[in-house]
Amino acid sequence: MRKDRADKILAGLDADEILICDPESIRYLTGKLFHPGERFLGLLLGKDKEPVLFLNALFEAGDIGVRVHKFTDTDDVAEMLKKEINPDHVLAVDKIMQARFLLPLMERGAAKGFVNESLAVDKTRAVKDDEEIALMRKSSEINDLAMAEFTKLIHEGVTEEEVAAQTLAIYQSFGAEAFSFTPIVAFGDNAADPHHMPDDTVLQDGDIVLFDVGCKYHGYCSDMTRTFFWKKAPDAEAERVYNLVRTANEEAEKICRPGARLCDIDKKARDIITEGGYGEDFTHRLGHFIGTEDHEYGDVSSGFDWECVPGNIFSIEPGIYHRGIAGVRIEDLVLITEDGCEVLNHYPKDIQILK
Repeated sequence: MRKDRADKILAGLDADEILICDPESIRYLTGKLFHPGERFLGLLLGKDKEPVLFLNALFEAGDIGVRVHKFTDTDDVAEMLKKEINPDHVLAVDKIMQARFLLPLMERGAAKGFVNESLAVDKTRAVKDDEEIALMRKSSEINDLAMAEFTKLIHEGVTEEEVAAQTLAIYQSFGAEAFSFTPIVAFGDNAADPHHMPDDTVLQDGDIVLFDVGCKYHGYCSDMTRTFFWKKAPDAEAERVYNLVRTANEEAEKICRPGARLCDIDKKARDIITEGGYGEDFTHRLGHFIGTEDHEYGDVSSGFDWECVPGNIFSIEPGIYHRGIAGVRIEDLVLITEDGCEVLNHYPKDIQILK
């Protein structure tokens, strides 16, 4: 049990106890990931009690430093939880807890009250410690190495699906264990669809080639996007679009530092693209937080006025998506340091013509 992390969560609560049901948050605290399926999984933390993990008997916990309460498929989950929850305290739950488990607790008066305290967990997970930072640096290093290999998969007559099918083996050759998300490989006008999934589109001369890819290294994710051109240099307007996106990416990264507001970082990039005449074609937030999941709580968007703190890691990924002209996205991960930021990706951003 990572007591320091648990203590930070408890310190952020407006309740005395919290029942955490998110498997990734439980791994964050215990070091072990469980896949409960439809069965209940929960970790109960309290300010004046020992932590207890509720785990179906089908699964083994191993030595994770907490008391483990095993139960079977026929046990009454609500009754089991009620025996461990202090009825005189308000119980915090996270956003993952399903209504089919929460409502019986409420009906039986298992706690004085119930509140959603996901933010206490999310804000703690949003600040990476030294061990997490080292793993995310390595994951991004692998992503850089893999991107260089991915460009070699591009050749006459290849389809998006054929390219995407070869990416996992490349990641694994560099020591990654899995994708952090399904890779996006997009040719031509498909690059103007921000979340295009690889299909049987065949590469054509002059196509844009967009890779949005990431891997997991010891459970920690990377995420990077680069946009290339096949055989032919971009025309003047496509080149202008590319340079607008690159400028937005790099200028936003320059202002990432402790105290900077996430909404202001988003605005910096968005203003550049808007002033360039493509504001309506930048259709998503500038970035998202990342860690053991590729999208963790926290947005680099107009809706988030959080101030950056050292240990935050999030993406900076401006894009312009205009069919018939260009679909371009350039994405890095940035780590907020004590006096600025560290860009975790180092694959070049210059216009690159693949041949």
